[in-house]
Amino acid sequence: MRILNAAAHVLSRKGYAGTRLSDVADQAQLQAPAIYYYFPSREALVEEVMWTGIWLMREHVGQVLAALPPGTGPMERIDAAVAAHLRYALDISDYTTAAIRNAGQVPDDIRIRYSAEAAKYGEIWHALLHDAAQAGLLRPELEPLAARMLVLGALNWAAEWWDPGRRTSLDTVVRTAQSLVRNGLSASARR
Repeated sequence: MRILNAAAHVLSRKGYAGTRLSDVADQAQLQAPAIYYYFPSREALVEEVMWTGIWLMREHVGQVLAALPPGTGPMERIDAAVAAHLRYALDISDYTTAAIRNAGQVPDDIRIRYSAEAAKYGEIWHALLHDAAQAGLLRPELEPLAARMLVLGALNWAAEWWDPGRRTSLDTVVRTAQSLVRNGLSASARR
């Protein structure tokens, strides 16, 4: 776990191209050759971090949604998912930040396992939007897949620009994202 935690930390900050096993070893406070006892290659280590990041995100958002009171409306469920996604990616998990930031940088063979797990996470969002559409709450002109991918793309992009040291708090980012998503999707926000 110490190696994986260190790799997630380094990968989330330096990216795939900038991550060296020596950096991971320094972060984990061990000698670089010790990594090979647990992982056959740098790529195997990166793959594990990437998969873990998206798996943890799926688990977290799923648990947040499952904990909502029965009868929570579709738009409120979307609000909860937006908040859970942003808080997990920006504040809680180096793994998820690493996965988000590096999904487009890693070679295809590393991305296979990640992509399968990302598809499972996408199913959560598909269900959220489907439920809102079935309740007549979404703008009728929205194409569901495009809407889902645009929402997730915007949420994921926050990992690139948000800095906890800036004056914009995480709470402000979450509230702003919820407002943009809700008003962008909602049929009642249409004028």
